[in-house]
Amino acid sequence: MAVTAAEREQLKTIMSKGKHTSQQFRNACILLNCDAGKYGQPFSNEQIAQMLQITTKTVERVKQRFVEDGFDACIERKPYPEVKELKADGDFEAHLIALSCSKAPEGRSRWSLRLLADKMVELKYAESVSHETVRQILKKTKLNRGK
Repeated sequence: MAVTAAEREQLKTIMSKGKHTSQQFRNACILLNCDAGKYGQPFSNEQIAQMLQITTKTVERVKQRFVEDGFDACIERKPYPEVKELKADGDFEAHLIALSCSKAPEGRSRWSLRLLADKMVELKYAESVSHETVRQILKKTKLNRGK
């Protein structure tokens, strides 16, 4: 793995100025120490991990990200995936609560989260719903007693 002269200067700037996150500093240090180009003297993953008091897996991930995604992606923080909106609205929640308070299906002593999710789909209140969504709604309304 080799960084260009311009990238090397940028890494040195990150290391010398205090306006960067600890992750950027750590990644810059990793890249500088594993540079196998004409400007670098590469250390092993184990040596870098020991110097920075991190795991070798962290060093490997930074190097892999540099090779696969490029220099900028390696220095900047990974974007978080977008949080999906719950499929439940007030009408859905009302029907779910009413269903959970009703008598359990024949052969069952009580409703399970999966049974409730399946029944809500069967009754066409949603195209699909996970048991986790059901759990979150019931927890929010304090109907899930942890049983």
